[in-house]
Amino acid sequence: MSSRYFEDWTEGEVVETRGATLTESQIVDFAMLYDPQPMHIDKTFAEAGQFEGLIASGFQTVAVSFRLFYDLGYLTHSNIIGVGLDEVRWTAPVRPGDTLRCRVEVLALKESRSKPDRGMMTFQLTALNQQGTEVMNFRSTCMLKKRTAAGN
Repeated sequence: MSSRYFEDWTEGEVVETRGATLTESQIVDFAMLYDPQPMHIDKTFAEAGQFEGLIASGFQTVAVSFRLFYDLGYLTHSNIIGVGLDEVRWTAPVRPGDTLRCRVEVLALKESRSKPDRGMMTFQLTALNQQGTEVMNFRSTCMLKKRTAAGN
């Protein structure tokens, strides 16, 4: 896919990503580095706990989900910066062997008044597992270049 600039998006538009499967070792490795809570790193503890097995860190779910969106190629040349992440909700556990895919809906587009070469895009990202169960959602805003400013 090629980069999409600010004016290439429309409010209400939805894009979908490919899937990515998380292995037990990926879940444990991520958690050991960034979120070493026992439900993410200790199989015995996790099996006896409320989730009845290892689960991925919510932060890993956010990172994997954004990567899936980024891999579509739409932001490769047009993204200036992420402005914020809001209303993150982890709605179901992610387990080893789960395949995540994402649905991304454009909620709002706002041209910059002070810098005419860019605009802000707010989107809702929803991550789903292989059964179609929502496991996470968040809103995010990013600053995108305008196509005309990029000379394209």
